[in-house]
Amino acid sequence: MMFKTILNANDGSEPAFRAFALALELAKQNQSALHMICVEELPNLADFIEEVKDAAALAERRFEVVRRRALDQAAAADVSVQIHVVVGHPVRDIVQFANDLKAELLVIGATGHSAFYERMIGSRADRIMQLASCPVMVVK
Repeated sequence: MMFKTILNANDGSEPAFRAFALALELAKQNQSALHMICVEELPNLADFIEEVKDAAALAERRFEVVRRRALDQAAAADVSVQIHVVVGHPVRDIVQFANDLKAELLVIGATGHSAFYERMIGSRADRIMQLASCPVMVVK
């Protein structure tokens, strides 16, 4: 199966970077456009625009290490990647971004939540798989 556009959602965790490594490999094999989205979760009750601006500045700093690591790995694999950092709600914004991008494959890392937590409300990976309109590959 050929994928024109592949999206990796990355929170900087090791499972997310294992997913990115696989996304890189698939992008190289398929000569796909590769994108990465990093979502800084917005505080639940962001009352003031300043809180949103603070979260955006924090996201840029926090994801700078992720961005550098991803760009280094992509360069080593001779694959181009576009990295997008947004502030919002991870599940909703990842799914929306995949739709807007018309991604043909979404590659994500499995989350590290406890088994109890996953039984109670489900993991983000589960929710993304339910809501995404494209195929989702979850990497442990």
